[in-house]
Amino acid sequence: MSELSESKPAVRGTAREGLPRRPAGAALGAIVPILFLAAWQTLGDRGAISTLLFPTPLAIADALLSLIRSGELWGHLRISLARAGLGFLLGGGPGLLFGLLVGLSRKAEKALDPSFQMIRMVPHLAVAPLFVLWFGIGEESKVLLIAKGAFFPLYINTYLGIRNVDDKLFDVARVLGFSRFKRTVRLVIPAALPGILLGVRLSLGVAWLGLVVAELIASTSGIGYMMSDARQFAQTPIVFVGILTFAAVGLLADLLVRLLARRALRWQDGYKG
Repeated sequence: MSELSESKPAVRGTAREGLPRRPAGAALGAIVPILFLAAWQTLGDRGAISTLLFPTPLAIADALLSLIRSGELWGHLRISLARAGLGFLLGGGPGLLFGLLVGLSRKAEKALDPSFQMIRMVPHLAVAPLFVLWFGIGEESKVLLIAKGAFFPLYINTYLGIRNVDDKLFDVARVLGFSRFKRTVRLVIPAALPGILLGVRLSLGVAWLGLVVAELIASTSGIGYMMSDARQFAQTPIVFVGILTFAAVGLLADLLVRLLARRALRWQDGYKG
């Protein structure tokens, strides 16, 4: 009996040690941003830094609230989201299809991949003036510029995901007598899904970056236009609001794709850190 009673505290202590400490971890991660913002505000209030170039966090928050109340921020954000979403679909869709084609066919790889890699190396800023000349300053040039950026991450990761599939799966498919279509749908795509979902994450990020380039160069609406217009009138807090908006929406989109990937890849056994 004495041995059992002595062992109980140890069991309770072990259970407590195994409990997650998320609040403590979140508080620890918030220390650095809070200290940074406090130092920034203090330096701005004391005139140690230029508030024209580096407006204080309170000034940025005030500009954010003003834009939200007037509805201006939501109006620009809605247009930017529509552009980024359409550009991602127009670029990511073909990127997925061509990635499947090139990954499954050596002949397609030799015929298409060199051209794709050459186009991939052309920077957004280099083709943006051409897109404006070809398609004008309307929505077409902006959406196509976003689509160009969204195409390549999904194409490359789909292609590499297929090429990294275990060759034994193809042997199993041949033994089972699977058709080419059934082999692709039942074996190849599920095995390549981690690479494909990584490509989706990267394509969304590049599409969002392409949106910034498109709206800063030639636009009359959107978050990028709002930032460019504020820069001309030295409204630096609004520029920071635009930067924070881009960062927050991009982070939210990435989190959604990560949640989707976590659900789709429950079968995958990997190191969790």
